[in-house]
Amino acid sequence: MANRELFADRRFIESLRRRDNDAIERLVREYTRHLTNAALGMGFDPNAAGELAQDVWITFFEKAPSFEGRSHVRTFLFGILYNKALEKRRERRFSELDDNIEAVMDARFDPRGRWLSPPMDPERFAMGMETGRMIEKCLDGLPPQQRTAFVLKEVEDGSTEEICNILEVSATNLGVLLFRARNRLRECLEKQMEGPK
Repeated sequence: MANRELFADRRFIESLRRRDNDAIERLVREYTRHLTNAALGMGFDPNAAGELAQDVWITFFEKAPSFEGRSHVRTFLFGILYNKALEKRRERRFSELDDNIEAVMDARFDPRGRWLSPPMDPERFAMGMETGRMIEKCLDGLPPQQRTAFVLKEVEDGSTEEICNILEVSATNLGVLLFRARNRLRECLEKQMEGPK
């Protein structure tokens, strides 16, 4: 029996609900890499992606007794991942607001008050920041599956086979997702560059 079929089997679901070590270990072995890669596709660095995957397993273990199998266990896991990613982003926003100004200044100047690394030309810096914000805004506007496909392919340089496994789509469907994502990004960036009319 293939893992996908096994994981949907009522007996396997019951063993998960009982927190059977063998069943949970099999699930962890099958999906940890997928969860980590999906977190990478959501824009998290490798350490944060690994932590997110671990958080998913902790939450799954807590909720396993109430898992009824109405959805596939993979869907349940990725739902937990999505919610954990939202929590992590909220936490990151709050912690960024609390940056210690002295630590920031110490990181930029030597003991005599000279720049450790002189700042970029203000005009070049502003253009780079603006371009980065435009790209981020356009990426955020993509449907989740298109964004994940685009980031895994173009940013993470994932293989077609790997991305298809993560998203559970065919190579043809992945091609369509990437085509649509690229077109939407191009259209969005063109609109951003035109500015308000």
